[in-house]
Amino acid sequence: MANPRIAKLEDQIQRIIAEMLGRRVKDPRLGFVTITDVRLTGDGREATVFYTDLGRSLDGREADAAGGVSDTATALESAKGLLRTTIGQQLGLKFTPTLTFVPDASEKTAQEMEDLLARVQAADAELAKEREGSAFAGEADPYKKPVEPADE
Repeated sequence: MANPRIAKLEDQIQRIIAEMLGRRVKDPRLGFVTITDVRLTGDGREATVFYTDLGRSLDGREADAAGGVSDTATALESAKGLLRTTIGQQLGLKFTPTLTFVPDASEKTAQEMEDLLARVQAADAELAKEREGSAFAGEADPYKKPVEPADE
């Protein structure tokens, strides 16, 4: 079971970062960002911040779909010092954790799962079509029954 203190710190860090991105960070490269999760190491020295964005920055440019660094990632990296300082001040920690921003892949994973389920459903429908009109091999009731004496 996770340490309840670490879990509480994760929630507080997530809230602080979300508020800071909404109110104090005024970077034009920053798109519409949602902080989805924060994970702290057991000693509380490193925090991994998972985020999602809509793929567009405020100036309307598309995020790099080829796996490059998007404007949002660049903006988050440049705001890292301000965010870390604010976390340290508000939480009063002896050691403020270093922040690492990672794009959240849960939406992509969910889409891949939806695609797999659609392929399976299509394969099931095709198999059901092939089965129409076919019969099982052998008798309809394959179990042996006791022979009943003929009526005399």
